Amino acid sequence: MTKKKKMIKIQYYRSIIGAPKKHKVMVKTLGFKKLNQVLEREDTPAVRGVVAKIPHLLKIIE
Repeated sequence: MTKKKKMIKIQYYRSIIGAPKKHKVMVKTLGFKKLNQVLEREDTPAVRGVVAKIPHLLKIIE
């Protein structure tokens, strides 16, 4: 019996130009390379925390 991991879709919708370096690093560590890119990541408190820190750059797609 395999347990299916819960996933979350995250969209990178605003540019990091002019953002603090710390915010830029967070966007890059999630794996975003292009604007308006949508990635699927495991739904963990760590990932949710990163998205919560920079809601002006990323949003969760339901």
